[in-house]
Amino acid sequence: MKVIYSDHARQNMLERKISEQRVVETLTFPDKIVSSRKDRKIAQKLFGNLVLRVIYKETEKVYIIVTVYYTKDKRYQNES
Repeated sequence: MKVIYSDHARQNMLERKISEQRVVETLTFPDKIVSSRKDRKIAQKLFGNLVLRVIYKETEKVYIIVTVYYTKDKRYQNES
């Protein structure tokens, strides 16, 4: 799997101390994937009491990461 990070995603990862390993783990073994706007998807994975959300666009064998963030909001765990 090839992963390309937008400048915005890289900046968020740096500021929020989110490792590439966590992003790849979330993409590879998500707890949930939901559709988003602009043909994007959101992979979600629970780490402790935080949900990591990875917003990405998938092309042929490439994941383009738009942004990533942690949230404590439980509503995302029940999202369809």
